[in-house]
Parts: sequence; C-alpha cells; structure tokens
Amino acid sequence: MWTGVYPAATTQFAPDGSIDIDATQKVLTALVDDGVTGLILLGTCGENNSLDVAEKHAVLRAGVEAVGGRVPLVCGVSEFTTARAAAFAREAEEIGMDGLMLLPAMVYVPTSEELATHFTTVAQATSLPIMLYNNPPAYRVSVDFPTLDRLAPIANIVAVKESAPDPRRFTDIINRYGDRYIVMAGLDDVALEGMLLGASGWVSGLTSAFPQESVALIKAVERGDWIEARRIYRWFMPLLHLDAEHDLVQSIKLAEEIMGRGSERVRLPRLPLAGARRAEVIAMVEKCAATRPLGDLVAA
Repeated sequence: MWTGVYPAATTQFAPDGSIDIDATQKVLTALVDDGVTGLILLGTCGENNSLDVAEKHAVLRAGVEAVGGRVPLVCGVSEFTTARAAAFAREAEEIGMDGLMLLPAMVYVPTSEELATHFTTVAQATSLPIMLYNNPPAYRVSVDFPTLDRLAPIANIVAVKESAPDPRRFTDIINRYGDRYIVMAGLDDVALEGMLLGASGWVSGLTSAFPQESVALIKAVERGDWIEARRIYRWFMPLLHLDAEHDLVQSIKLAEEIMGRGSERVRLPRLPLAGARRAEVIAMVEKCAATRPLGDLVAA
C-alpha cells in the first residue's frame, strides 16, 4: 500500500439522485483494469459528505464486491464528530476496507491538541492503517508538525496525504520525520514535484478520466525516467489544475462522462457545471483527449 497511483473514485448517481451501484462498480472495475495501484472510496470525489451512513456502507460493499482483493481499497473517513468518525472507521473495517484516509472533523477548526485527539481516537477504534489527509485550502485545518509530533506514537497512523499547494512540505516532513510517515502526493498539479521530492505515490482526481496516462506517469517515475514523466505531466497539467479548484468534483465527473467512463451527475449542494465554466472544462478535456501522449498504447 501507499505506492503508485490511487484515484479518488467517484460515486455514480442515477437520474433520480440515488446511488447507482452498478455504474459505481463499473467505474471502479474499469480503473483497476487500466492498472491503477489502489482506490480511494468516499473521498472528496466520492462525495462522502453528501451521503448518509447507509449509502456510504453500500458504496463500500459495492467496492469490495467489484474489486476487493485485486487492489487495496482505502476509505475516506469524513465526519462531523469524533465519535461518528470512530464508529465509521470500525464499520469500514468490518465491511472489508484495507485502509482509511482520515480527515479532520468537518466544519470545526481545532487546535493542534484537539486535532491530534480526534485522529488518535479514530485510530484506536480500528486496526487498519491510516493515512491522514492534509488539505488546508479545502478544510481550513493544517496537519502541522506539533500535531504530527503528538501522533508519532500511534502505530497505525502510517501515512500523510499531502495536499497543501506548497511542495516544500514534502521535504520538510521527510527531513523532520524520516521514514516515520509515508508521504503521498495529494494535489494533482503538484504531484510530480511531490514524487521527485520523495512522495511514495499519488492520490489523484483526474486519473478517473485518464487512468492510462496516470499509470504511465507513475511507471516513468518508478523507473527514473523523468523526461517521459515530464512529457506526460506537461500534457496533463491543464486538467490537473482542475483538482485545485472548488468545483473539482463537477469538473472530474464531467471529464469522466466525456471520456465515456461515468456520469457527470452530482448530488446537491453541488450542481453540474454550466455556462462558460462548463464550456471551458469541455474544451480542456477534448483537447487532452485529442493529444493523448501514449498513442497506440491508449488506442489498444
């Protein structure tokens, strides 16, 4: 675990807004068939906080049924309270997840001590390995060094998904903690920088629309072919910037639909992209689709 590329998979919805389990499973299976290393279920792109508990359980069971055992399955834990997060972590383990991606409690902005207590309490509720999710622009909470210091004794907190836009964080974490925490690149348009600086892999949004290129990028990094990695990354970058925008879920799902991999349907409070923004994203995706860098490999 914690190497390669893990797309933050989307949850697919029917026209009436209910979860489309069959379509969700098809998305997951297609990504695994295209060679991704693992999957994040119920992350931001999985619209975690738009689902009720029963729906979350249904998505996890669907993932286990569709691709369990083929690749590691990591579940997002994103709840309003610590007690609810701990309970959901236990439930995810019982359903068959292989790991957890743990977020700060939603809405509340904690002190470092409160944040560490939240993470510790959830970790003690499960035996699964945990990757902390650091995304200050999205969640207004920074998993800072005092917090990571407090968490160092918690054995099953093993990794950090680093989604701060400043690539210096990768070096600072590694310099401070050595191999205590595995670091995963978590922001698409800083992913190659993160892996160059020592991140072990990539949790990705746009991989859901272009998995073959994402897998090829990772393989180039793994063999040290930075010329090829840069070539793919530069082609990909206009789309990767979408991962840093507030409408990333709608943009990624629209890209999936254009590429024939899923539906752009989202659940309120999100709405599908419209107007000039929709036209802009469509043009970006279509340009990338027309200039794909892998040639015959993708066509095959």
